[in-house]
Amino acid sequence: MISPIRVLIVDDHPVVRHGLRSLLAGHPDLEVVGEAENGAEVIPFLTSHETDVILLDIQMKGQSGIEIARRVRRTNPGVRIIVLTTYDDESYLHEALEAGVHGFLLKSVSHESLPDSIRAVMRGERLLSPSLVTTVVSNYQTLAQEQARREAGLTAEELQVLAAIAGGASNKDVAERFYWSEATAKRRVQDILEKMGASSRTQAIAEAVRRGWI
Repeated sequence: MISPIRVLIVDDHPVVRHGLRSLLAGHPDLEVVGEAENGAEVIPFLTSHETDVILLDIQMKGQSGIEIARRVRRTNPGVRIIVLTTYDDESYLHEALEAGVHGFLLKSVSHESLPDSIRAVMRGERLLSPSLVTTVVSNYQTLAQEQARREAGLTAEELQVLAAIAGGASNKDVAERFYWSEATAKRRVQDILEKMGASSRTQAIAEAVRRGWI
C-alpha cells in the first residue's frame, strides 16, 4: 500500500487551517499531519514528524512565509513547499521563487485543483497560479532582451537611435533629435550597425524587432 502524502498546514488564521484540513480530508492519498500558526513551530515540527509538503502562508505574525521557506530549504531540503496566499504581489512572487518554493498559489485556487497541486509537487513539478504565469513570462522576456542587448554592446541611447530609424528617421532627423551634427549621427548609426553585425539599416531594424528591443 502506498503511503499518503503527509501535509503540514502553516497559517496564522485558524479558520483557514480548518478549511484546508477539511478539504484535504476527502482525499485518502493526502494526510494532514499537523498545523502551525507561526514560523517558530515549523522546524521543531519537522524534526519530530515526517512531512512531505508544507502549505505555507506568506503574511504571518513573526517570521514571514518567505523566511520560513528559506529555513526549511536549508534544514529540510526534501520537503516540498507550496505558498498559499491572497497576495499576488510581484515582489512576493519573486522572493518566494528565490527562496526555492515549489509552488506559488493564490488562496482563490479551486478546491479541486489544490489536491492535484500537492500531488504535482510530489512528482517534482513546479506550480504557479495561472494568473501569475503571464507576469513571470513577461519578466523573463524582459531580462532576456536586456541580456541580449548587453551582449550586443548597445547602450540605452543607441536603442533610442534604433527606434528612431525604425520609425523612418534619416541621419539628419537623428542629428536634430539628439542634438548631434549630421556627421556624428551618421557615425553613430554606423557604429550600431557594426555592433549588430548588420549590413544595412533594414537588417538592423529587423534584428532589433526580432529580439524585442523595439
